[in-house]
Amino acid sequence: MKLATAFARFMVLMAASLSASAHFLVVHTPEMLLARSADIDMSIVFTHAFSGGPTMDLPGIDAFYAMQLKAGEEELTRIDLMEYLTPVKWGGEDDGEGGLDGKDAYIAEIPRAAMRSLGDYQVVVEPQPYYEAEEDIYIQQITKVIMNVGGAPTNWDQTLGLPTEIRPLNKPYVNWEGGVFRGIVLSNGEPVPFAEIEVEYLNYEPDFEEREFEDDAKITAPLPGYEYVSLRTDAIGTFSIGLPEEGWWGIAALGVGPLTEHNGKEMSQDAVLWVQAKEIDD
Repeated sequence: MKLATAFARFMVLMAASLSASAHFLVVHTPEMLLARSADIDMSIVFTHAFSGGPTMDLPGIDAFYAMQLKAGEEELTRIDLMEYLTPVKWGGEDDGEGGLDGKDAYIAEIPRAAMRSLGDYQVVVEPQPYYEAEEDIYIQQITKVIMNVGGAPTNWDQTLGLPTEIRPLNKPYVNWEGGVFRGIVLSNGEPVPFAEIEVEYLNYEPDFEEREFEDDAKITAPLPGYEYVSLRTDAIGTFSIGLPEEGWWGIAALGVGPLTEHNGKEMSQDAVLWVQAKEIDD
């Protein structure tokens, strides 16, 4: 009986641990690399990217902006995008009262005029901390998506002075499936040696119009342990990952930010970067 009780407790702890792992703030638009300026639709959802759920309520967004290096200038320009955010219910069913019972999320409808110049735009989402009740901790994922208009590289590899961020060492928006992506994890601008990293594939395509993830998975994991890949940075804070499938890959450096407490509880302040890989056509 004691053995059975101990085993049951172990399974509960394992379930809680798995539930708290692989949280990702998905910041998605169909293409990171645009041939020309255009209106941009963006979905912002806090979920488990590989399994398409469970999705969590996103408490709110403190800042949403893009950093651009304009021609002839040395300093980055900040483009505030907060006015283009709309709160939505993601993945909800009809609640019988004319609304949806889905999870709190956001969409952004960014007009062409906001990001029309050629070059790179580092889009940043700074969410409010999320309380993970099963672990009794807060999670804040400061997330970057680096986009480009017209193919002219400008500031894709520049740091932004965020509390924590992943600095790319090759372009996040120009990668072939089967390629390798490299980066460096920073906290207060300094490299973080042996930082814990999780890499997860966005396995269910976000449907911007329907406010939900599509039903069909792109790939199947042979076991749950394959749903995300764990690794660490090296002694100078750098890492390399493979991109074996076309699509979006999320990279999260866990607990590397300088803030470790929120509302009197432990907080994991994470740095997230999204990378897009393209299929090689014969």
